[in-house]
Amino acid sequence: MTTTDVGGVAIGDTAPAFTLPDADGTDVSLSDFAGRRVIVYFYPAAMTPGCTTEACEFSGARESLDTAGYAVIGISPDAPGKLATFRTKEDLQITLLSDPDRDVLRAYGAFGEKKQYGKTVQGVIRSTFVIGPDGRIEQAWRNVKATGHVGRVLRELGISA
Repeated sequence: MTTTDVGGVAIGDTAPAFTLPDADGTDVSLSDFAGRRVIVYFYPAAMTPGCTTEACEFSGARESLDTAGYAVIGISPDAPGKLATFRTKEDLQITLLSDPDRDVLRAYGAFGEKKQYGKTVQGVIRSTFVIGPDGRIEQAWRNVKATGHVGRVLRELGISA
């Protein structure tokens, strides 16, 4: 579902800045991508079925996304070591960042109350944001299903896979 109000941020807002460790423990900042469009997606846990599907689909679309001028960053609460294992196991070609304190997840409205198996729980809300070269939120999809989501993002951005 595309929405203009997604908890912590709205389309047109300046994207919350962040610096987080990647799968190798190296700090990566949103500002490292200044002047580029960036797809930032939040997912619950590496090496789970839905998250693997989403990461593999973003990785598989990397060439098309690169050609269209988009970088891709996936953020989860997983530790860098788990992200490194995930990247290697699935041969992922995207940047994976660790947010164990969930501060960035909260800033984007991607952590909070959600329904899971009929129960209300606190957790990661699978969400994707496009940040423009000016650092503002251009697109937002919140509480999405992993299967088919990357295809929808590509279609809505006018990118052929």
